Amino acid sequence: MGAMNMKFVIGQKLAMSQMFDEEGRAAAVTFVRVNPMIVTQIKTKEKDGYNAVQIASGVKKHPAKPLQGHLKKANLATARWLREWRGDEDGITVGKKFDASVFAKGDAVWVSGAVKGRGFQGVVKRHGFHGAPKTHGTKHAHREPGSVGATWPQRIIKGKRMAGRMGGNRVTIRNLTIADVVPEKNLLVLMGAVPGHRNSLLEIRGK
Repeated sequence: MGAMNMKFVIGQKLAMSQMFDEEGRAAAVTFVRVNPMIVTQIKTKEKDGYNAVQIASGVKKHPAKPLQGHLKKANLATARWLREWRGDEDGITVGKKFDASVFAKGDAVWVSGAVKGRGFQGVVKRHGFHGAPKTHGTKHAHREPGSVGATWPQRIIKGKRMAGRMGGNRVTIRNLTIADVVPEKNLLVLMGAVPGHRNSLLEIRGK
């Protein structure tokens, strides 16, 4: 499993901790488990409309039969996740295996994942409204949104910031640095925080 030009892996967020540099300064880091991955399909612009490399990772107890047939082309019995890396990668074939060693210490990466779901929240938590004054006659309205109407056009304007479902959306953190790579333990150590709860899926792309 040597290094490849395609710098793209999928992993699971494990936990956060801290590391110390040579000068004794502490920095927050996130540990990500990167299970070995296998290339399951090479997509081309002529056949699929775009160039991409599809990879599979993880284990699923009861994969659907169409998925089993698709994975059989790569001599793979099961997979939990399928993801794609957009780009034209020469020299990569179906069945090729790779792991966290595609990255090196000091590489800059983009990390994408789903934010923790926070359920239905009000405007103070969801949008950062400061709320109403605690004095001067305010009663039972300290965290209310206030007026939402308009003289014209007699309706609520589309996009008005109001209470609603918060979290669960996909976000990308750019320009994080890889603090360390531990291939024998399938670990990537990223500087800073990344989205998602423990064991949530992350996509890590090199620049």
